Order: sequence, then C-alpha cells, then structure tokens
Amino acid sequence: MVHYGDLPKPFCDFETSKVAIVPVPYDGTSTWIKGADKGPEALLDASANMEIYDIETDSEVYKIGIYTDSPITEDSTPEAMVKAVHERILTLIDSGKFTVIIGGEHSVSIGAIQAYAHKFENLSVLQIDAHADLRDSYEGSKYNHACIMARVKELCPIVQVGIRSMDAEEKSNLDPNRVFWAHSMVNSDEWMDKAINLLTGNVYITIDLDGFDPSILPSTGTPEPGGLMWYPTLKFLRKVIESRNLVGFDIVELCPNTVDKASDFLAAKLLYKVLTYKFLNQIK
Repeated sequence: MVHYGDLPKPFCDFETSKVAIVPVPYDGTSTWIKGADKGPEALLDASANMEIYDIETDSEVYKIGIYTDSPITEDSTPEAMVKAVHERILTLIDSGKFTVIIGGEHSVSIGAIQAYAHKFENLSVLQIDAHADLRDSYEGSKYNHACIMARVKELCPIVQVGIRSMDAEEKSNLDPNRVFWAHSMVNSDEWMDKAINLLTGNVYITIDLDGFDPSILPSTGTPEPGGLMWYPTLKFLRKVIESRNLVGFDIVELCPNTVDKASDFLAAKLLYKVLTYKFLNQIK
C-alpha cells in the first residue's frame, strides 16, 4: 500500500505524525456503480504524484506528519464495519491523532462520527453531498449509505450543502433551514456565511465526492449534475476551518476507473487542502 503523498520518513511515521489517515475500502451497500472499495487505494496512488508545496498558502503541511494507517477490511455486515471504524477512530483520537477517513462508500462515515460525538461536546456535522441521505432504512439496513445523515442526526446537529437529489419520503426528516440546495448556490456566495453560522464550535466534515459536479469529478458511484466546483468549494472549506474547530473529516465515494485519473487526483488534492487549512497556523 502506498502511503499518502509517498512522504519520506519521518513525515509518515505514526509516532511523529499529527495526522492519521484511515482507509476503509467498503462497498457493501452501494446501489448503482460498484467500485468504491477501490477508492482509498486510488486516492493514495494519486497522492504519490502530488506536489506537496501549496501555492495558495505558501506552506507544506506534510511537515506536521501524515501517517497512513492499515485499511479497515471488516465487511461482513454494515453494522460490523461501522463498529470496526468506531473502535479504530476512538483509539486514534485517544492517541492524539487528527484523523481522516477515506472511503469507500458513505456508510463508512457513521462509525467515525459516532466516535467524535462521544469525544467532543458541542459537535455538529457539515455534509457536502449531492444526496440528502436521510432515509431511516434502505434495503433492510439502517447503516446503508442512503441513511448516513439520518444516523448522524441522532447524534448531533447537521448542515447539508450541495444537495440536489432525494426521495420524497426524506422530506419528513429534513430541516429546510439547515439545507443549502445546489440550485440556490449557483449565483451567489451568500450561502457560505449562512451555513457557517449554523455550525457549532466543533465541526466534523463529511465530503461525499458526488457533491462535486461530474464535469470535474465523474468517478463516483452516483454522479449527479449541477454540483460544486473546485475553487468555490475550497473557499467555503477554508472559511469553515478558520471560524470553527475542525475535529476530523472524511472523503468518500470515489469510484475509480482506468480511464479517468483526474477524479482520483482531485480527491487526493482535496484531502491535502483541508489539512493545509486546518494546520496553517502551525506550519507558517
């Protein structure tokens, strides 16, 4: 397995790293294009070809240390996978690591968010996604990828950004004051501050890559037109991280293919940008 960024020692050692990346190659409940279980490996492979100097911030966040943990391979049931992720993330938090989950389908986020809700008071979750994911149960499981935000709502407040696809039955579980629809975000950035004002002091970010427009990220299991673009998304993420305490995040639903490597690289670069914004004051 390639370590994230193909970093030289000691910048990828567990003991000296502030960050731990946890691959979860799980694709047990996806319902259309299969292959998200290959997402973590594709992201890591792409990251080895990424320049580790960030032009925007004139910084090199890798110097804080980015450790790549062994993959979580539990896939017997969605419930068992969630439990395995929960236990691993709790252990890493207790070790003082800032953790990042890379998926895998969106259900891999549940266990991580459970761990953060256990460890952090005043927590809210920011979801960047094409889909509301508010079904209470889907295809016989409450831990299906279509149910992720229904489970998170049981733990803490949520803010949903970029939503443009949902089933009518999800409307009863949706708070319209905490949803920022993709079609209403197109012509103005006013939504950014409104979304941030709804977040609590501690924030976990879950990024489903289908939140991006398929013109810049086609390799995902459920691509949906009308999504977010690169620079507005970075602008928003930086504003969030500068105004709130980001405790952890995940990047999920990369479904790689042999033709499109740009999606893999975007996911790898996005991870690096979020880490850069998080630790900028420590690396300048």
